[in-house]
Amino acid sequence: MPEPSTYRADWQGIALSVTHIPAKWPGFDQIEVESEGRAALPITPTGYKVTCLRAEDLAEYASPVAFVLAWLDFAAEDQGWTGQISLF
Repeated sequence: MPEPSTYRADWQGIALSVTHIPAKWPGFDQIEVESEGRAALPITPTGYKVTCLRAEDLAEYASPVAFVLAWLDFAAEDQGWTGQISLF
């Protein structure tokens, strides 16, 4: 199995760590996203998210970071993201 690669990114002023594990399972890559201080994100209220996706789907993006930033932008727009998660 290839070694994981970890990248740093920034989304709307929130520092992110993005770890990509290629071929975690046959045909599937794993992406792990963690925000600094576990700040809430539109994809997770805990600031930590792991997802798996087909390698060919990830290949449609320039990099794992580009995928995560697009995912965050889409989720934020879909949810009307304000930077806060409602608990009620």
